[in-house]
Amino acid sequence: MRLMFQKANSDLDYTQYKLEYEMKTNYPDLAGKKNPELLAIKSQYKTLHPCFKPITAKQKETKNYVCATQTDLELSPWTKEEKTAEEQLKSHRSDL
Repeated sequence: MRLMFQKANSDLDYTQYKLEYEMKTNYPDLAGKKNPELLAIKSQYKTLHPCFKPITAKQKETKNYVCATQTDLELSPWTKEEKTAEEQLKSHRSDL
């Protein structure tokens, strides 16, 4: 999950750079002005990222425990809610 947030933040940085370049190129009179929506999104990601650190640590701990205690682990199929959450996450990432 931490990697997802790092990638999302990197994607936002790239998008910001690209937008600023496009603004300088196509609208020189607006150059130097920051996009408030993009800044708000980046701020939200920076706020959310620390909230997921404990979850990431717990996931790693759980994975290590399962790997240490189970060698023949058979995963059950995802529930409908898990599939929906995955689709929403994929959709959200593709929107960025």
